[in-house]
Amino acid sequence: MKVLVIDDERAIRYSMKEILEMEGYEVETAENGEEGLSKAEKEKYDAIFCDIKMPVMDGTEVLVKAVEAGIESPVIMVSGHADIQTAVDCIKKGAFDFIEKPLDLNRILITLKNATDKANLVSQTKILKKKVYGQQMIGESEGIKHVREIIDKVAPTDAGVLITGPNGSGKELVARALHQQSQRSMMPYVEVNCAAIPSELIESELFGHEKGSFTSAIKQHKGKFEQADGGTLFLDEIGDMSLAAQAKVLRVLQERRISRVGSDKDIVVNVRVIAATNKNLQEEIAKGNFREDLYHRLSVIVIKVPTLDQRKDDIPLLVAHFLDQICSESAMPRKEFSKEAIDLLVQKSWTGNIRELRNVVERLLILGGNPVSAQDVKDYVI
Repeated sequence: MKVLVIDDERAIRYSMKEILEMEGYEVETAENGEEGLSKAEKEKYDAIFCDIKMPVMDGTEVLVKAVEAGIESPVIMVSGHADIQTAVDCIKKGAFDFIEKPLDLNRILITLKNATDKANLVSQTKILKKKVYGQQMIGESEGIKHVREIIDKVAPTDAGVLITGPNGSGKELVARALHQQSQRSMMPYVEVNCAAIPSELIESELFGHEKGSFTSAIKQHKGKFEQADGGTLFLDEIGDMSLAAQAKVLRVLQERRISRVGSDKDIVVNVRVIAATNKNLQEEIAKGNFREDLYHRLSVIVIKVPTLDQRKDDIPLLVAHFLDQICSESAMPRKEFSKEAIDLLVQKSWTGNIRELRNVVERLLILGGNPVSAQDVKDYVI
């Protein structure tokens, strides 16, 4: 592990360097705040020790600028003129901890271990969130740029969002982006595919049930609304939800309360609902298949996800992205695609959208040559 020590006192710098190197750490030093900040911007450190009273740039300024620059290394402030208020101010400004001079060996090592443990947890959490929430939307076409602009404006609010678009176009990625960029991002994100749940079970899935409320209810079950409390509930393919379930969802959106199946007790929930559909809900309303009042509740903001045929400029970027993703997940050797092969993929009509393109890339990786040629595309795709 690599540690940076920023201190204007030469004796302190070298004594800490010697101590930490004996414990197996790789240590670099800086004699003032300006030098230390410059090193922290260029190099990734597992932890930074920073003195407060220094010439050129004091430790508090280093801390503030490090936070502003997005430096993720935990900063441990050090001072020979310590007081409680100074320590509190440093912690408020983003310091991991505060220790006093003269430095105690055990305190240094314990604080450093805690700081590096926390940094590792943060790093692992980011990796896990990336796996759970999936990749970001890939593309630079005007259609995708417009979708991103709407997400940036809407995500920080609690406004209802209805995402429309055909199957495989990436509606779930839009929903995840809305959650990740919202103030609820640290709270649960729960997905429900309304089309995959039988109509007789949808109420139990959404609102939960009490033990014994029906034949197979052998224990109490928390529904998706309760599971998402404080966070975001994504109702995918909401156009396939039964009218009875729609009425109950509307009640939740209006009253912020749910009632489990088999219970007369109301439970208060705080959930942001994002819905998606591949259907024209206004046509469904005209047919009597969807409640108009629920539609207006859900569609404060409507985000239309473009089809792949409407964003063909993104196909080369998407192919490169799927190449990296598939090869990484499946430990497959990477292959390149010839320009002619890419041109044929751009010309193709993509009725299955992004999902179809990913399947095609995987097929060509398995069956095609290296590089994947136009003939491979003709043989295995077109």
